[in-house]
Amino acid sequence: MKYQHIIIIDLPRNEVVEKFNSVDNLRHWQKGFISFEHLEGTPRKMNAKSYIKYQLGNRKVDMTETVLKNDLPDAFHVTYETEGVFNRQENYFEIIDDYHTKWIAISEFKFTNLIMKIIGTLMPSEFKKQSYAYMVDFKNFAENDISVANEKN
Repeated sequence: MKYQHIIIIDLPRNEVVEKFNSVDNLRHWQKGFISFEHLEGTPRKMNAKSYIKYQLGNRKVDMTETVLKNDLPDAFHVTYETEGVFNRQENYFEIIDDYHTKWIAISEFKFTNLIMKIIGTLMPSEFKKQSYAYMVDFKNFAENDISVANEKN
């Protein structure tokens, strides 16, 4: 399953990218975020690996992030792997003008076990909704310093 979302952020690209690239900010725009542990490579650079934990409802989700490309401020591409799911995420940041940035996120999911294949087939909209919710939460954090750190997922 592959899809794309676009959101306009009312900030200059350099400010958007600075906030996006900070691991310390993840908790402010990713509901359920618990922790980020760097494992190998130069942090946030190509081939760097990290371990990320989330609490999604009653489920704990642990995943491995691998940076495929860090060409910021233009692009940041990663993969996320967890039990039954492989996710490739391509993020592009385009200057609209001095005060607005277009964030284009291309998401691709591959399901690697039967349960996730069924869920992915029956509920693709849930993956799309979650991806877009993260983008909206990032926009709110970046523009207005609104954090989701204390919200339940």
